[in-house]
Amino acid sequence: MFNLSRYFATLSLILIGLAVGLLGLMYREISIRQITTLAEERNIAMAQVLHNVYGPPLAGLMASSVGKERALPGDAEETQALQTGVVALLHGTAVDQVNIYNRLGAPIFSSDPALAGEVRLYHPGFKSALGGVVFSELIRRNDREAIDGPGTEPWLLASYVPIFGEGKAVDGVFEFQQDVTPFMASFRHTLWAVMAIVIAILALLFFMQFLVVRRAQGILHEQAKGIEAARSTLEIQVDARTEELRRANRLLEGEVVERRQAESKLNYLAYHDPLTGLANRRYFLERLEASLADAAVRNQRVAVLFIDLDQFKQVNDSLGHGIGDELLVSVAAGLCEHVPLIDMLARLGGDEFICVMEAVRSEDDVAMLAREVIAAFDRPFQLGGHDLYLSASVGISVFPTDGTSVGDLLRNADSAMYRAKAMGRGQFHFYTPEMTREAQEKIRIESLLRRALGNGELSVHLQPQVEAKGGRLVGAEALIRWDSPELGSVPPTRFIPLAEESGIIIELGNWVLRETCRQVMKWKASGFELPQVSVNLSVKQLERPEFVDTLLEILDETGIEPSRLKLEITESVVMAVEDAFSLLDRLRKIGISLALDDFGTGYSSLSYLKMLPVQQLKIDRSFVIGIGTNPEDEAIIRSVMALANSLDFEVVAEGVETAEQAAFLSASGCHQLQGFLHGSAVAPAEFRARWSSLPR
Repeated sequence: MFNLSRYFATLSLILIGLAVGLLGLMYREISIRQITTLAEERNIAMAQVLHNVYGPPLAGLMASSVGKERALPGDAEETQALQTGVVALLHGTAVDQVNIYNRLGAPIFSSDPALAGEVRLYHPGFKSALGGVVFSELIRRNDREAIDGPGTEPWLLASYVPIFGEGKAVDGVFEFQQDVTPFMASFRHTLWAVMAIVIAILALLFFMQFLVVRRAQGILHEQAKGIEAARSTLEIQVDARTEELRRANRLLEGEVVERRQAESKLNYLAYHDPLTGLANRRYFLERLEASLADAAVRNQRVAVLFIDLDQFKQVNDSLGHGIGDELLVSVAAGLCEHVPLIDMLARLGGDEFICVMEAVRSEDDVAMLAREVIAAFDRPFQLGGHDLYLSASVGISVFPTDGTSVGDLLRNADSAMYRAKAMGRGQFHFYTPEMTREAQEKIRIESLLRRALGNGELSVHLQPQVEAKGGRLVGAEALIRWDSPELGSVPPTRFIPLAEESGIIIELGNWVLRETCRQVMKWKASGFELPQVSVNLSVKQLERPEFVDTLLEILDETGIEPSRLKLEITESVVMAVEDAFSLLDRLRKIGISLALDDFGTGYSSLSYLKMLPVQQLKIDRSFVIGIGTNPEDEAIIRSVMALANSLDFEVVAEGVETAEQAAFLSASGCHQLQGFLHGSAVAPAEFRARWSSLPR
């Protein structure tokens, strides 16, 4: 007969044993984890205390051990003082020993040199800390006395804590060994007590149930199968829940690691250029600020070199931004590799780099560094199957001579760079106070010029253009003049380049165009008709997509016939404007005449000249001056005449000042003359007074 009591007793004892064992394991796991967490938090706090109290000495030890695989110092006085201080700081704490390792795992400090740690380069805890993650492990030490006395196994918790330096980079690793033997002893006592209580409770329950089972054996016999099924289900649920808890714990640990890695990456990106890996503007400004403060204390000089690539825009536009980015990376690598005198190199953005030279002894040292920077571009950069040749312009400012703040030094180095670029490619230039005065003067003129547009300080003067044979008036060139209350009469050569650079030329050019057309139509209404008027165009105007619409608006507003208006452009403007041929063709179809100004001083390529929809060539005055004295200039003029005749172009000569020049040009076939011989540029009233009485 099936004996339920016997099987119940056997099964219950087994279940009690399993339950006690499982509870014991779970309690042990939870308790050890709590001990480890608590000890690790103490070690991290102790690491922060050591870093706060002994930061400079520890930084010095760390710096002196860079690159050493065996770096534990001897009995240096500073090391002994540091050791004495650390031992005193650890007194009364659970931390037994502190070891410090450099990035190669070599011990560089130990609170107990006799127990100094060995090289930890391949230790998993050291590797984890080197990656910025704290690592702790519970270890048993059989080779040392237990704190609780003989017969008690000593337990230690070893924690590896990263030491962060500048830029959040890990410079070294703390190793803390904390004695947790009392915790382990207390844990064991508690564990046995808990297990004893659990066993007692379970035993009591067992005997009570055994009595009930014996009395109800018959009844329970029929329910045995149901109980067995319930027991099996319970075990499955317990196992499933345990596995869920383990998976959740693993996921949580993974999220913590990912978050720390993400924080480390964000810290890196905050201070480094993502393309080249160099220091970015933020990091550079902070480092330069610190360098200037240190130089001021040490009475030293610091040089700032502003580096700008001369032909980078052409590479970017012609080969694409991908090649441009690769080129910037190669430039950064080349500067790091071939310019060893640089103390810090950063990329400010675009094609602008900047570097610092500390402890400058003389300007010759800085000039040598600038030459090395320029020489780094002597070799071609091989990218995408192209050999790319670049050069760099370098501007230099020196602390404290050229400025005592970061902003002043950067601004002055930038000004010097533009002066170097104006000298030609591949040059460097030191900052001078005259550059600041020139910059301030440019700012002042720009401000006054903007005001002049609305204050009626600007006017349009006209210079006559006459037939080479007969001297009949056939047109005039409109030239802007500025009479400033502060500056007096300002020549165009002084403010036109500034207007080009600042962008005011667009508004200025449109104003000249509108005022000139109004004046011509005003003369026409009063009975004086000027056959044609010429207006110079800037490249900035032609680059504007709305230029043609603006021109049509001016024609409609003033009522001038398009045939009366002639627009003058230079060869450099044609080459600079994208799709210039299409734009000029649109202007020609409107009915406006086009003239190529300063012909012979630019590219003068027949391949594009024959495609330009222009009707007139203007010989530059630099050739006209040589008539009668320079046969080469005369030969050039004859060649231009022959070329113009073959292409059916009219020719206008500028700068005609003598009758001899006029006679030579007329004999050579020139159609029109312009210059002081027939009149300088004058105000509209004077122009009309002179030419209204002459036959036209």
